[in-house]
Amino acid sequence: MTNDTIGVDISKDHLDAHRMSDGESRRFANDKAGHRAFVGWAGRCGARIVYEPTGPYHRAFERRLAEAGFALVKVNPRQARRFAEATGRLAKTDRLDAAMLARMGTLLDLEARPVRSPILNDLKDLHMAREALVKNRTAAKNRAKTLALVILKRHNAEQLRQIERQMAAIEAEIKALIKSDPGLARRFDILVSIPSVSTITAFALIIDMPELGTLENGRAASLAGLAPVARQSGQWTGRAFIRGGRANVRQALYMPALVAMRFNPNLKVKYDQLIAVGKAPKVAITAIMRRLVVLANALLRDGRKWAQNLP
Repeated sequence: MTNDTIGVDISKDHLDAHRMSDGESRRFANDKAGHRAFVGWAGRCGARIVYEPTGPYHRAFERRLAEAGFALVKVNPRQARRFAEATGRLAKTDRLDAAMLARMGTLLDLEARPVRSPILNDLKDLHMAREALVKNRTAAKNRAKTLALVILKRHNAEQLRQIERQMAAIEAEIKALIKSDPGLARRFDILVSIPSVSTITAFALIIDMPELGTLENGRAASLAGLAPVARQSGQWTGRAFIRGGRANVRQALYMPALVAMRFNPNLKVKYDQLIAVGKAPKVAITAIMRRLVVLANALLRDGRKWAQNLP
């Protein structure tokens, strides 16, 4: 049972904490000694700790709290800032942010979730490095269209080849890490069994949506940002649209949806039905993306691969 809520603002050197039960605020060093001191101050292992992700700065602290049995709530920084603005708290300091996070966790009764395993953290770092290389590759390809000097063309071509080598090395390392873990290897095999889901898409689903397989279908679609948001007030009803969720997952599902709507017979029928009733192609593609993430969630939940009779 969670008996108290503590908000923690995490920076490179410090942890600013605020405890809701008595309103006490403390600052700790963001190192092993500081983590031990925080655990002692936080008291009961039933306390809920609310914090924002800060890249490498929160991971060691997060692992220490998980080992101590605390319920951990990692909140989206944008949502935290909107909560602060909604409550009229416009000032922003580390101490105020810690108090705001504690209040947010208490009022919204935020749900605690298991922390990422060390291997998932490593996979996330590799995946982010690959995404950066993809952006660099796109920029280099765009530059190639405008370069006139031979030496610049040669350098740009060399840079492209280097980027491709680095991407191949990172993809090989991601696959090796996944295969080294029996649970992740099984998830990977299930995902790539789905027609149109490539190795790269499977990487994205494993790394950016590790909750897949533990969610209700509607929750899976919502978490990916693929569930339409209703817009209604009085007698007025606006067009529903998707928003929020995990953009990386949506991006990873876009190309598989294009392939599925052409070569997966059941999903092609669904796409054609939506177009026939007047839905825009973009809306129909989004529906196919939603079907794919729901299918992935169901297969992972049941621990089975895709079969021909499945959509």
